[in-house]
Amino acid sequence: MRFAFVEKHRNTIPTKRLCRIVDVTPRGYRAWCKRPASQRQRKDLVFLAHIREQHRLSLQSYGRPRMTEELKELGLDVGHRRVGRPLSADLLCKSPAGQRMRQNGISVIRTQKYKVTTDSNHSFNIAPNLLKRNFSADRPNRKWVVDISYVWTREG
Repeated sequence: MRFAFVEKHRNTIPTKRLCRIVDVTPRGYRAWCKRPASQRQRKDLVFLAHIREQHRLSLQSYGRPRMTEELKELGLDVGHRRVGRPLSADLLCKSPAGQRMRQNGISVIRTQKYKVTTDSNHSFNIAPNLLKRNFSADRPNRKWVVDISYVWTREG
């Protein structure tokens, strides 16, 4: 975590000073940067690639549970917690796409179902429009407008 902090802030503060602040050696930091990715980090990147592809194919509608099911159908042994949580800390700064779903900007786009609230095809009497969209009045209490269509009656 300390090396990740140094990597994240090295463009604003000199690396040597950051190493001194977080109490690590510059040599240790350089070794950490050159260290190859671990087996788990490589697997995480593979999972991330699959997650991005499934997210694209699902038209951005799959969340963590459904994404986990899709990955299992592809033959990947992954749980829903691993799909939703960030990658291991070492990989965060080495890879710009270093976290899964939420941290990679992969989020669900939810659409609401359209609900019809007005039935224009009816045989009820239609009140005449006396105002004809002229809502200005010469004095108070001359023009009143109300909509009580939300009140339920036995007729509907």
